[in-house]
Amino acid sequence: MHLFDTHAHYDADAFDQDRMELLASMPEQGVELILNPGCDLATSRTAVELANRFPHVYAAVGVHPEECAGFDQSTLDELRTLAGDKRVKAIGEIGLDYYWEENPPREEQKKAFEAQLDLAEELALPVILHDREAHGDCLEIVRKHPNVRGVYHCYSGSLEDAKTLVKLGWMLSFTGVITFKNARKALEVLEWLPMDRIMVETDSPYLTPVPFRGKRNDSSYVHLVAEKIAEVKGMDPEEVARIALENGRRFFHID
Repeated sequence: MHLFDTHAHYDADAFDQDRMELLASMPEQGVELILNPGCDLATSRTAVELANRFPHVYAAVGVHPEECAGFDQSTLDELRTLAGDKRVKAIGEIGLDYYWEENPPREEQKKAFEAQLDLAEELALPVILHDREAHGDCLEIVRKHPNVRGVYHCYSGSLEDAKTLVKLGWMLSFTGVITFKNARKALEVLEWLPMDRIMVETDSPYLTPVPFRGKRNDSSYVHLVAEKIAEVKGMDPEEVARIALENGRRFFHID
């Protein structure tokens, strides 16, 4: 199986013991490509460093809604500089997160989100979008930026929103969550979703698929996501992996 894990956080502390060995081992495990998005300036820098160290790793740079307190012009300027690296293929992970009460205020999140969408448009880069319990506001802001294309990572929205996003030219990406018992809504979206709009990811070290749920996630488990999609679609898992790899290459402009 040839796989592209389009969203994995190898900058995370969970990988401090074995990060380099793990990343080096992925091609022999069938993981041809990995994209590591940043969540703040520090992790964006690390993502770029890792992408320059491994030929199969690429980066995205961005400030996550949970980390956007104090986002200002200097933050934006550094993101622009980081995005100039040839290994950076997107702006992300950006968006809105209304789940945690202790997150920055919603208006602050929206300002950081819009500023980074503007940056993506300026640099002609796609975006990686995080939307947690903020479906209405995310979609409203996305609609205001018709020239920006992106992917909703770990898609958790409705079928109706999925249809809207596909019309707008966006991709939807799925994690090990689709293997969980309570994944009914995501499976309904997958049943309908055209194959040319699907990407697969782990969101490592989080959201480990069944039967390894509870353990640290890494890209070697991304095949379980492709296999679940194949089951839902009535397709061969190898074909799902191949299409998802091609979709990811096309979306991130990786030759």
